Amino acid sequence: MSRPSDHIDSRPAPKSDGVNQPKLGFVGTLRWFWRQLTSMRTALFLLLLLAIAAVPGSLVPQRSADPNGVTQFFADNPDLAPILDSVQGFDVYSSAWFSSIYLLLFVSLIGCVIPRTKHHLQALRAQPPKTPVRLGRLAGYTTRTAPAGVDAATAVASARTLLKSGRYRVALFDGGKEFSVSAERGYMRETGNLVFHSALVGLLVVVGFGSGFGFSGQRVLVEGQTFVNTLLAYDSFNPGRFFDDAELDPYTLTLDDFTVDYEMANLEAYGQPVDFSAGVTTTERGGDPEQGAVKVNDPLRTGGTSVYLLGNGYAPTITVADPDGNVVFTDSVPFLPQDANLTSLGVVKVPDGLAEQVGLVGFFYPTQDVSDTGSYFSSFPDLQYPMLTLNVYSGDLGLDDGVPTSVYSLNTDEMEPLATRTSDIKPLELVPGQTQELPNGLGTVTFEDASPGAAEGDFSGSVPRFASFDIHHDPTQAWVLLFAVLVLGGLLTSLFVPRRRLWVKAVDQADGSVRLEYAGLARGEDPALEAAVTSLADRHSALLERQTPVVNPSRAV
Repeated sequence: MSRPSDHIDSRPAPKSDGVNQPKLGFVGTLRWFWRQLTSMRTALFLLLLLAIAAVPGSLVPQRSADPNGVTQFFADNPDLAPILDSVQGFDVYSSAWFSSIYLLLFVSLIGCVIPRTKHHLQALRAQPPKTPVRLGRLAGYTTRTAPAGVDAATAVASARTLLKSGRYRVALFDGGKEFSVSAERGYMRETGNLVFHSALVGLLVVVGFGSGFGFSGQRVLVEGQTFVNTLLAYDSFNPGRFFDDAELDPYTLTLDDFTVDYEMANLEAYGQPVDFSAGVTTTERGGDPEQGAVKVNDPLRTGGTSVYLLGNGYAPTITVADPDGNVVFTDSVPFLPQDANLTSLGVVKVPDGLAEQVGLVGFFYPTQDVSDTGSYFSSFPDLQYPMLTLNVYSGDLGLDDGVPTSVYSLNTDEMEPLATRTSDIKPLELVPGQTQELPNGLGTVTFEDASPGAAEGDFSGSVPRFASFDIHHDPTQAWVLLFAVLVLGGLLTSLFVPRRRLWVKAVDQADGSVRLEYAGLARGEDPALEAAVTSLADRHSALLERQTPVVNPSRAV
C-alpha cells in the first residue's frame, strides 16, 4: 500500500550543505576528553603502552642501574649514543614521556574505578529485577509440572529456599495466578574487577614511592674483604629522588668465601656452572656476627636492604716492587670475565714508586691452554692450571689531569709499550707464586699464591675470587607484595566467577495443575548457564516430590 502524499516520511528532506552538529564549547570539550580518558578501553591501551615504553630500558643500559654500562655504550656507539641520550634513552624510567604515560594511566584508572565502585555499591543494595513476562526467550528455558497437591505459591517458596542455599540473592513476586522468584549472584565478579583495578592503582603508587625513597648500590668484594654500609663504601650508588643518605642503616658484610659447583658428569654440559654461593658474615649495629649465604635469585636480607649476587670472577693478587725490593703496589685486582670459561681481563696502574708510571694490562686464564694458532685461552673455568699474562706500558696514566678514569681500562695511546705482542719483549707470563722482572729495570712483578702451602700441582684456592653485589633498599616491598596478590586475586575472580540471573515461575493452569518455568540470563560469557538452569529444574522437581503438601503460605512481594 502506498503512503499518503502528506505522510511525514514522504516529505522531501530539507536541503543542507552538510551535517550540522552542536558545538561542544570549552567545557564540553573538557568533558568529552575526560570521558575518553577514564574509559576502560583507554586504561587498557595505556597499560599496554606503558609495557611497550618499558622495553627500551631493557635493551640499553640505564644510568640508574648501570652507569659504567652507559659509559661503555657511548664508547662503543659514538654515533647512536647521543641520539638515544637526547630522547632520554638511558633514563627511560624517569623520562618525561614514560612519566607522562604513567601519570595518564594513573588518572585513567582512578577515573574508571570511582564511578564503577559507586554504581557497584548501589547494585549490591538493590533487589533482583522483576521476572520477565516471557521466560521462553531466555537461555536454558525449560518447563516442569509440579506434583499434585503443590500449589504455585508453595512451589515458588521451595524454589526460593533452594536458590538461597546456592548463595543467590532472591526476591518473590506475586502476580495473582502466577508466582515467581528472581535470583542473581556473581557480584564477586565485578568486585574482583574493581579490586584488580584498585590494586593496580595502589601498585603504581607504591612503586613510585619506592623508587623515590629507596636506593640501589653496587659493590665488588674480594674474598676476605669487608663492606661497611656507608655512602663512600659503594662502588656506585643510585639514590631515589627523596632518599637521605643519613637514613643508611650501618652494618658490615664480609665475603668469607665464594664457591662454584661445576657440571662434571654430563659431557654435553661439562664445565657449566651449576650453583654459585657467596658465604658472608654480616654484623648489624649492636648485634652479633651472623653467617649467611647469597645465591642467584636468593638474596640476603640485612640492615633494611636486600643483597643480590650479580656476578663473580677471579681477583689475582699482584705485587709490584721497585729495583730495591720496596713494595709500591699490592692488591687483589678483580679481572672481568670475557667468556664462559672465565678468561678474564684486568688492569693494574702504578702511578708512584717507580722511575716511571707503569700500567699493566693482564689476561688471566684459570686453565691455560693453547689454540692451533698459538694464542692462549682458558679451557675450563676452575683453577686447573692458572696463568697470568701481562702487557707492560710506561708513561702518563692520565691520573694527574683530575678527570675520573675507569679502573677496568687503560688508555695506552700516550704510553710506550714495553712488553706486548708487537714489542721486542713479549708479554710477561706468570703462574701463582712466580716473580718476573719488569722491562727497563723498573722493578719486579709477582703473581702471589693465595695458598702457598698446597701440594705441588694443586692450584685450588691459589687465586682469590670476587663477587659483585647489588644492594637494594625499597621501603614499599611489603606493600608491593600485598597489591600484587590483590591484583592476581581480583583478576582470577573477575575471570572465573560467573554473573548470572535465574528465574522460577509457577503458573496455575485451568485444569488445576501448576506449570513451572525456569530460565536464566548471563552477563557476559557463561557456557554453563543452560546446564545450571536444567540442574535447578531437576533439583527443584526432586525437592517438591519429597515435600509434604503444606498450607498455602502468605503471599509476599
